[in-house]
Amino acid sequence: MNTNKKYKDSVFTRYFSDEHKLRLLYNALENTNYGEETAVNIITLEDVLFMNLKNDICFTIDNQFIILIEHQSTINNNMPLRCLLYIAREYEKLIDKNIVYKSTLQKIPTPHCYVLYNGVRNYPKEKILKLSNAFLVSQNPPELELTVKVININYEENHTIVQQCQYLKEYSYFISVVRACLEKGFALNDAIVHAVKICIDKNVMKEFLEKNSSEVINMLFTEFDMDTAIETWKKEEKIEIAKNLLDVLDIETISKKTGLSIEEIKKLM
Repeated sequence: MNTNKKYKDSVFTRYFSDEHKLRLLYNALENTNYGEETAVNIITLEDVLFMNLKNDICFTIDNQFIILIEHQSTINNNMPLRCLLYIAREYEKLIDKNIVYKSTLQKIPTPHCYVLYNGVRNYPKEKILKLSNAFLVSQNPPELELTVKVININYEENHTIVQQCQYLKEYSYFISVVRACLEKGFALNDAIVHAVKICIDKNVMKEFLEKNSSEVINMLFTEFDMDTAIETWKKEEKIEIAKNLLDVLDIETISKKTGLSIEEIKKLM
């Protein structure tokens, strides 16, 4: 199967592109109790002409809050900077640009920024990332700040927020089944197909998977594709991968897979 290297919807963004699910997800994240009468407006960035920015999920709730959610399978400490760019673009879309030149204070939706992490590397259940940590010169207090709450949604972590949102719990379980199949030696495509069948049989994401099974298989194949992921991994992560491959692949193949030089790989031996 050929993978699509261009940006495309992930299973996560497709699954949660629904006002009802986002309302329940927000309730779990912020410990609120918004009902079906509460307005949810999906405003996820689609403008690829603006610095190629396209975030995973962004929506307003009750016209008071703007929620930006990124779904990550790799650890990225630059998420506060990315979210700053995203949220600025969202505000630019929401408000009349001429208002900022008027003397009357313009009220704007209060932001919440989240990263939902489900990668294979060990990571805390929760962690706060701050934009100020990236400043070349520290300030106390910082003149500009943006915080991102990272939540580990791996099924094995059993995070309270995952338990409180049934849709998030089912998604987390589905990904865990795919990984379990891979650990058993299934080829990637077979692992995804098998996981889809298991989850449908267990009534997990059943309606979504039955309706979108072919798209899910294609999207997940792209998401799990090693060559695509390696393009974004940092060198130290590539080194960890190379270490794990030393017992199963020759040096030349590892070099091609990771982008590390043969000399760098020999040092690991």
